Amino acid sequence: MARLTKAQRAWRPGMKKPRRSIRVMFASTVLSLEAFVVFFATLGLFGLYRDQVAPWLILGAGIAFSAVCILTCALLGRPLGYWIGWGIQLLLVLAGFVEPMMFVVGPLFAAAWWYAVVKGRSMDLENARRDREEAEWEARQGPPAADG
Repeated sequence: MARLTKAQRAWRPGMKKPRRSIRVMFASTVLSLEAFVVFFATLGLFGLYRDQVAPWLILGAGIAFSAVCILTCALLGRPLGYWIGWGIQLLLVLAGFVEPMMFVVGPLFAAAWWYAVVKGRSMDLENARRDREEAEWEARQGPPAADG
C-alpha cells in the first residue's frame, strides 16, 4: 500500500484546493528564465575571456549564479526570497561591466521582476477578495442543491 502525503491525509470530501499565489508563479518564471540567460551568458563569457581569466572561475561563477536563481524560487513563499530576487536583479545589471550587452538584458529582467512582484501581488489580493466574497455569498445562499 502506498503512503499518503500530508495533503492527502488532511483532505476531506468537499474541501476546496487552496489557491496558488500568482506572485510566486510570476516571480518563479522570471527567475527561471534568468537562470537560462545567465547560463548562456556564462558560455559566451567563457568563449570570450577563457585566455584572460581562469576557465573554472568563469564557469563556476556563472553556474553558481544560475543555481542561485533556481534555488531562490523555493524561497518565494517568504519575504527573504523577494529580497534575494532584487539582489539577483542588481547583479544582473552590474554584469554589464563584464559584458556590456548585459546593460540591456539586466534592466529588462529587472522590469519583468518588478512587474511580476507588483502585478502578482495585486492579482493575489484580488483573488483573496473574490474568494472572501464568494464564501460570504455561499454562506447566505446555503449549500448548493444536489443534482439528481
